[in-house]
Amino acid sequence: MELKKGWTTMRLKHSVMVGLMGRQADRFHEYQPARDLAERLEMTKRVRGVDGIEVVYPQEFQDPGQTVALIKDTGLAVSAVNLNVKSTKKWQAGSFTAPDPGLRADAVADMKTAMDLAAELDAYMITCCPLIDGHNYNFQVDYMKQWAWLVDGIAEAARHRSDVRISLEYKLNESRNYVILGDMGRTLYLCEQLGLPHVGITMDVGHALVAKETPAEMLCLAAQAGRLFYVHFNDNGREWDWDMVPGTVNLWDLLEMMYYLDRLDWEGWLSYDVLTRDGDPVTTMDATIAIVNAAQELLDKLGRERLAGFIEEGVPARAYEYLITSLL
Repeated sequence: MELKKGWTTMRLKHSVMVGLMGRQADRFHEYQPARDLAERLEMTKRVRGVDGIEVVYPQEFQDPGQTVALIKDTGLAVSAVNLNVKSTKKWQAGSFTAPDPGLRADAVADMKTAMDLAAELDAYMITCCPLIDGHNYNFQVDYMKQWAWLVDGIAEAARHRSDVRISLEYKLNESRNYVILGDMGRTLYLCEQLGLPHVGITMDVGHALVAKETPAEMLCLAAQAGRLFYVHFNDNGREWDWDMVPGTVNLWDLLEMMYYLDRLDWEGWLSYDVLTRDGDPVTTMDATIAIVNAAQELLDKLGRERLAGFIEEGVPARAYEYLITSLL
């Protein structure tokens, strides 16, 4: 993907992760109660400006026919099916990199099923963050075997069908201390090693922050490699993946992300992975979409050509004087 010449404001497509309308808890406290899928879908429909939803397989597909019908009844598009191969007990030793070949085969089979569901829902995209794959200690795993298993598993799933894109999401840690796809570099390397046009990357802003990456820079790397498939927006303090409302901590990173998405003429989805620890999830998602839209409007006010000029000049003091005084 090349940077476009000239400026035309991109049309944003906002997606809400339906799972985040339900139970939210950490090891100390429950912040939101459990809600069934029908209630969560109804709540999502009330979010101002929402265009689509991201749904999780297998958790939200216990009765696949009923789930598909419920989703289609909302009238909302499905941005992606999120494959969860981490949270059930069977995956404790890994999914795509489990030492047990039967478990590795199960992970591949689940990915194939998620791909079929994505096609049935007209999404033609799955996203997967293999958080249970990696290690916690030195001398715990064979790194060479793990990487080969991951490559082989994703390759086999990708051969299942070429019309559904597989978007791999990286994260530094959690559940493993060291997740096998911990940063943009490793995830791009995997994509290039596979060499398949329908395998790419989900760029999660919060995960980039925790990895001490500059989100907009990583966005450009993935896009220029032709691997930017999907974007998750949220925020944190660069020390833990708190899934906060975008722009509440790293405002300038949000603005820079929007600047480069615009330059890249991004036509994909922005999906919101944002937790609600205070208030209700509808209010949180209302605010999230409003803030991202406002960031785009702020670019209009600041002037994209003016920002491009500051980048060309390369003098941060002058740029930030303009940025901050423009907010007055």
